[in-house]
Amino acid sequence: MPPLTSTVTVDEAERIAHVFKALSDPTRVRLLSLIAATQGGEACICDLIDPVGLSQGTVSHHMKLLAEAGLVTREQRGKWAYFALADGALEGVAASLRALS
Repeated sequence: MPPLTSTVTVDEAERIAHVFKALSDPTRVRLLSLIAATQGGEACICDLIDPVGLSQGTVSHHMKLLAEAGLVTREQRGKWAYFALADGALEGVAASLRALS
């Protein structure tokens, strides 16, 4: 997420709200944390199921929302999807919060 201008435009406000909505669910925050903590910085959806205690379908839904918000990237490898934090995504969230203060 790129840094904001000094005044938040309508488009920027919508983008920020979309990201914050994705981050408003504790499970999605936990999934981001799990991915960030993995060696190599990426995780297979199959490796995220047990730590959060949810079904593969539910975890996939959460990951789809994180990807749509630009917080993670997705790469399909055979049967499984692999996710990584999007470059600069978390820094962009922090910059957005700083700009609003």
